[in-house]
Amino acid sequence: MHRSTPGLRTALPALLACALAACGDPAPVGPDATGAASLKRGGSSAPVSAAARLFVTGLEYSQGSTVGPGGALFVTEGAAGRISRVDPRTGAVTTYASGLPATIPAAGIGGAVDVAFIGGTAYVLVTLVGADVGGSDAVGIYRVDGPGSFTLVADIGAFNLANPPSTAFFIPTGVQYALEAYRGALLVTDGHHNRVLHVALDGGITEFAVFGNIVPTGLEVWGNTVLMAEAGPIPHLPENGRVVAIDPQSGTATEVARGARLLVDVERGRGGTLFALAQGFWNGPFEGAPAQPNTGALVRVNGDGTFTEIVGGLDRPTSFEIIGNTAYVITIAGEIWTIADIASPPFGRSR
Repeated sequence: MHRSTPGLRTALPALLACALAACGDPAPVGPDATGAASLKRGGSSAPVSAAARLFVTGLEYSQGSTVGPGGALFVTEGAAGRISRVDPRTGAVTTYASGLPATIPAAGIGGAVDVAFIGGTAYVLVTLVGADVGGSDAVGIYRVDGPGSFTLVADIGAFNLANPPSTAFFIPTGVQYALEAYRGALLVTDGHHNRVLHVALDGGITEFAVFGNIVPTGLEVWGNTVLMAEAGPIPHLPENGRVVAIDPQSGTATEVARGARLLVDVERGRGGTLFALAQGFWNGPFEGAPAQPNTGALVRVNGDGTFTEIVGGLDRPTSFEIIGNTAYVITIAGEIWTIADIASPPFGRSR
């Protein structure tokens, strides 16, 4: 069912200003999804003492991130149609690729929203650039062939038009959020269509997991386990902010932890400790509006399925990566913040 939406173009900037983020590099083999309880046992309830430090500024609508070749941090800049490489030691920013479909004025967000590597090849997730929001580009996954050369390998917009979700929607091509490498293919969350898609490198697209109105966001792959963050439906109450493990055979999700506001990402740190990123308190006037400024938090998964706040007061974060024992948090404002020593002993200090 494709529902028309009067005033869609003028409403989108406020309606979707949040943008939904994140991906990571392939991880060592871990437990499968049926062992969700073991993921909880990997957490610690030890006190934490950490602080966020501003590391990079000046990015143009940054959202998604990954750790790629050479251990560098790669970040999407939707407004510029660009992927930037960030040196995790110095913060030096260089352009890795440019010329991707950029954020369109009608949407106010979108364009290149996440990036993932399979081997040395980068793949970029592009959303909210189709005709349904006033654009003229394909919504989908683009392969980076060179610094300014790309190939559309999967037309997710066309798939969504032909295969609408069972939950309510008003953007037919969807609002994709996160991209993650998975067994030689890619997984994509769609926070608007409430599903995860499996995308083969030959462009084939199938449903990997389908949900009710839970707003899937960030992804992490740990061996056979697919971890996913859920923002929850508006008003994004803490009890609806969950980390789940998805069974790749059945697509069913098992709860790992819950209790944080508007979760947008999940990552695995040292010692198998899990961390999640909460965008914060939401009281926006429209579905998709971002959390209130400076209410976000990096949280750790505890053994009892709860969260412990590592650092609060983050300004509308969208994704994060862990390098060593340091978290690199990406924000809507085009900033990257570092949080060192996030995992408790005996897992050691940041390099």
